[in-house]
Amino acid sequence: MTLKIISAEKIEFEGTVDSVTLPGTKGLFQVLKNHAALISSLSQGTITYVTGGETQTREILGGIADIKNNVVSVCLY
Repeated sequence: MTLKIISAEKIEFEGTVDSVTLPGTKGLFQVLKNHAALISSLSQGTITYVTGGETQTREILGGIADIKNNVVSVCLY
């Protein structure tokens, strides 16, 4: 699946990932391949994603996640 992390200034990350864990306003949730479509607000916390067997993290202040057709788009505040 594809992960896109987008800020107002630029695309901060775009690549293929195995999984993504996001800090939703109601708690952490994980997205895997073929996840159901959804939109969620994000709170301050850490995005964790696995790509090529390596775990990467990115601290965020909040945003919105849009998951659809194996694309996870994260728009940061």
